[in-house]
This record gives sequence, structure tokens and C-alpha cells, in this order.
Amino acid sequence: MQKIIIILFLFISFTSFSQTDYSTNNKKAIEFFEIAIGYYNKGDIEYAKNYIEFALEKDPNFIEPYLLLADLENEQFHFNDEIAAFKKVIEINPDFNPKIYFFVAKSEMKIGNYDDAVNHLQTCISSTTDTSILNSAKQLFVNAEFGAKAVKHPVPFKPVNIGDFVNTEFKDYWPSLTADENTMMFTVQLPTKYKSLNGKVLMQEDFFITYKNEDGTWSPSMNVGFPLNTEDNEGAQGISADGRFLFYTACNRKEDFGSCDIYYSKRMGNKWSTPINIGPPISTKYWESNPSPSSDGRVLFLASGGRPDSKGGRDIYMAKRNEDGSWSEPVNLGDSINTSKNEYAPAIHPDGKTLYFSSDGWPGMGGQDIFYSRLKKDGTWSTPKNIGYPINTFVDDFGLIVNAHGNLAMYSSNRNGSRDWDIFQFELYPEARPQVVTWVKGVVYDVITKQKLEADVEMLELETSESISCLKSDPITGSYLTCIPAEKNYALNVSKKGYVFYSGNFSLEGITDFTKPYKLDIPLTPIKPGVAVVLKNIFFDTDLSNLKPKSKTELSKLISFLKENQRVSIEIGGHTDNIGSQEHNIKLSQNRAKSVLNYLVEHGIAATRLTCKGYSFSKPIATNDTEEGRALNRRTEFIITTVK
Repeated sequence: MQKIIIILFLFISFTSFSQTDYSTNNKKAIEFFEIAIGYYNKGDIEYAKNYIEFALEKDPNFIEPYLLLADLENEQFHFNDEIAAFKKVIEINPDFNPKIYFFVAKSEMKIGNYDDAVNHLQTCISSTTDTSILNSAKQLFVNAEFGAKAVKHPVPFKPVNIGDFVNTEFKDYWPSLTADENTMMFTVQLPTKYKSLNGKVLMQEDFFITYKNEDGTWSPSMNVGFPLNTEDNEGAQGISADGRFLFYTACNRKEDFGSCDIYYSKRMGNKWSTPINIGPPISTKYWESNPSPSSDGRVLFLASGGRPDSKGGRDIYMAKRNEDGSWSEPVNLGDSINTSKNEYAPAIHPDGKTLYFSSDGWPGMGGQDIFYSRLKKDGTWSTPKNIGYPINTFVDDFGLIVNAHGNLAMYSSNRNGSRDWDIFQFELYPEARPQVVTWVKGVVYDVITKQKLEADVEMLELETSESISCLKSDPITGSYLTCIPAEKNYALNVSKKGYVFYSGNFSLEGITDFTKPYKLDIPLTPIKPGVAVVLKNIFFDTDLSNLKPKSKTELSKLISFLKENQRVSIEIGGHTDNIGSQEHNIKLSQNRAKSVLNYLVEHGIAATRLTCKGYSFSKPIATNDTEEGRALNRRTEFIITTVK
């Protein structure tokens, strides 16, 4: 008698053989079992289960019905019942097939039963001769061991539902947060008026937004509306630290280059521009999703699948924005991040050095786990570290973001306390935190008319002249926000065509309280004769006139200003405090001014446009009775002498 062929989900196959190959000789049990097979092949699960039960009543030690039952329970995600069926097979005949131990371990991983999974995988590995099963069992064993250890050593984790004002009655996920934590955007899966062929209501993804109140609570979330939201799906978004750029994922649109592409929109004032496809080389014929911009929007991390340089599955890539606004070819982050399996949902922290992402390729709890990695000085990434249990569990975990200060994390979960998928927040334990980041925010305006201005705002590290962030203030409100990693000294330069540039500096060395970021409004002065600008980032050794290396940042800005404004001539003035004789200070201030003039000439500025003068302590801008005042008086400045 020939048996109908069944290919079980668990890769245990019943192939054509005679009744004598069954684990029973009871003809009635076999008859009921084969009726169960027929119902299984027709998709009638309940009748199949009934006849499995009839077969087992005739012979409780009949193994094949338990295997079929295990498959049925797996298809219905009844993993506990599936495990019970497999364990019954092991009880009846421990040597029936080593694969049983692998399949029961897979389902034990799905419910977080890691210790049992370890034991069953050890048995499988020691007894199977099937190479493919052996390799799979060894890979699963790594995760089972990791999970068993992680459960015994949990990390601090107390998730709090962010509240019904924010979370909706539907699925809420993919949160993104501005650096000042005043704006949060997320994706909501909403029902449409359409139904599928089986009558099920079709769902659609839209963006919702909420704002932080003065008391720290969130305002009621609302649909962002047009032009961001359309009748199509919008999801997996990342908002820039200043809240002015939104990058997100859209799929299967007529203007798309592939299945899923990256789109972006720019906010001006309170309005978002019509989103456009970011285009090649980021959006391609391959799958692109999960965009995460750096704090100033100059670097974009994303997940992509199918590219020629893929490590396998989905990989994380990084692209840089060029000065003309175009984007570089995305670069695969390489073996330090990507595996032969799937890595996605990247979230680059505003520190620019800590990357959170999800992966099923690195050792974890099973399925997708959240990991973090840090950018090293040589440009490579550290070996990813699992963020730990119970942040990670036996279900897929993804979409984690961390605030600028690094102490608060958010992600979406359907854990207890949620109505469906809700957004939760929790204090992130210290080892998983990024570098602390604070920010400067303010408004750029015309000092005479008070008109708000769009200007280039650049933050540079003084010691290295490295550009930390470079962005534009809002053309309508003049507002800007730029992030600053802690423990360093910075120069802030603000410039706009037709205006004298602004120069400022900050020191964060030794500061531990970042709850009060800098608030700095920037007045820009139109170019005209007589305008004076203090160069706050020109530095000399004490009582000497040689320029310190960290002065190059400011001098480069002055050189750019003079090259862009060829009609402008300036006088460079050196100023001191009143310590020492007037004769000494006149000489010192003159030599310092001369050092700046020489530097400008050496870098292409015509000497005919430059003069210099030492003023000693004849023009103080503060009292010389305090060290703070004397520090302000020790300065280099330039005055616009002519505008031809």
C-alpha cells in the first residue's frame, strides 16, 4: 500500500513505503493515520487532528501520528504542543531519528526554553550523520548556549509604556526622536476601507507625531497628514537630530527604482516638503530600507538586500552626502557588522560613533536581536555586542533608538501592558550607552532688521579641526540645532553670503551635567566698513606671538570669507590685557596681529587687502580687574576697512 507523500515544515518527510515501514503493525491505527494525512493534504486541520487522535487510541506508541501532530501545531504556532508531541516521540523511541532533537530544540528556542534546547542539540550533534542537520544544529547551539547564559545574567531593564496619549489602538512602531527630545515621530498601521479576497481589512502605514510638553509629558499624537502621508504605505523612518529632515521607506511606487526605496522630505518652518525618492546610488533595483541619518544629515545608514557586495541576506550600508547635495555610493559596513544572514534597522546615535541594529547572524536569543557597535579610530567597527536579556527575548526585537544624552532608549513591543504593538521607553544600562551628547540650539537673525536667516552652521573640534556637524538654519524660523559630543573643545562658525561670519567656542571638558544644553541665538551683521569681529578661536602661547595649531580652524574660516568677498579689505587688530608695561603689550599685540596677517598671505590672501595693528590694552571690552575680564580683553579681531 502506497502512502501519500507529505513534506513537513520540519523537513521530516514521509515517502512512499509499505505499511511494514510504520512504527506500528496495528492496521486500524494505520488506517486512521492515513485518513489524517488525507485531511492534512486538503488543509483540514481539525479533522486531521481528530484522526491522529483515533490512530493513537489504537496504538499510543505509534510514532508517525505524533510527527504529523508536531507539524500541525508548528503551522499554528502552538509551540508548546509541538514540543510535547516531539517529546512523546523521544519517550517512545529515543533513537528514532536524531533530527527530532534538532526540531524540538528549534521550537524550544521560540518559547525561550534555552536549557532544554541546549540538551537536545547536544544529543543531535553527538548522534546525527546528516551534514546539513549537523551544521544547523551547531549554529543553533551557539544561540541556545548564549540564551541560557543571558537569562541567568539579565541586564537592568524596566520598560514603561509611553502612554495612551502617544500609542494608538493599532500597531505603533519605528519611533524616531529629535536630539532635544521635543519631537517624536513613529509609524502606525491603520485600517483602510479596502478588504482582501478573504474579507480581511487591509492595513496601511502612516506617520504620527507627538511633541514634548513643558512638564515632560507627551502631547496627544496625531497623523502627520499630507504631504508625508499618502494612500500608500510610509514606514521605517529616521528623523534628523534637528528635526528638519525625514528619511523613510516606501515600496512599490511608480517612481521607485526597486521593490523598496528611500524617500526624504525637508521641513521649512512648520511645513514638510513633498517627499521625493532619494534616487541612485542609494535607491536602486535592490531592496533598500531603514534609513538612519547622522545628527547633521551628512551621513545616511540604511539596510539593503541583494547588492553585489552583500555578505548575504540584508546588510547595513553607509552613504555620505556630497557638497553639491548628491550622495556617494553606499559602502557595505563589512564583516565587522554584517554576516551571511540578516542585519537591518540601523540607528546611528548623534555621537556618530555608536550604532544600534538588529541581526540574526550574531549570537543571540534566537531570531532577530538588538546589538550595538562602536566606531573605532581606524574607521572600523567594534565586534557587535548583544544588548542582552530581557531587552532581547526569544521573539524578534528591532527598532531601538537612544536619546542624545544616552540614558533613555525606546522601541516597540507587544509585551504585557500594550494594546497591540506599543512604544515603550526604558533607562538604558551604562555599558550599552553611547558617548554623551549635548547640543547647541538657537536662532540666526539679521542684527539690524531682526529678520530670521538661513545660514551655514558648522561645529568643529578645535584640537583637530574636524567638522563635527554642518547644517543650515531654517529659512523661515532661522532655528538650528547641532549636536556636540562631550569632553572636548569646539568652535562654532555661522556664515551667510553678504554677512560677516560669526565665531564662537565652547568647552565641555570636565562637564558632567548635560541636562541644560546651550541656547545661543546668532546675530549676523551685514558686510560694511567699520564692522568689527572678534576671532574667538585664535590662540597663542602665553606672552608669545606664535599661533597655536588649533587656531587653524578659525583662520580657515577667515580665509574662506575673504576669498568669497574679494571686494573686502580688513585690518587685523591685536589686543592684550593690562598686565605688564604698555611698551611690552604694544609689541606683543602687534606681533600677534602680524602673525595672523602672515598666515593669511601664506594661504592666498593678497597683502594689499590686509593691514595689522597692535592696540595693547587701549581698547578693552571688559574690566581688567578680574581674570574673566582680562581673558576677554586678550583677543584678536578684524575690522572691515573698505568694501569696493
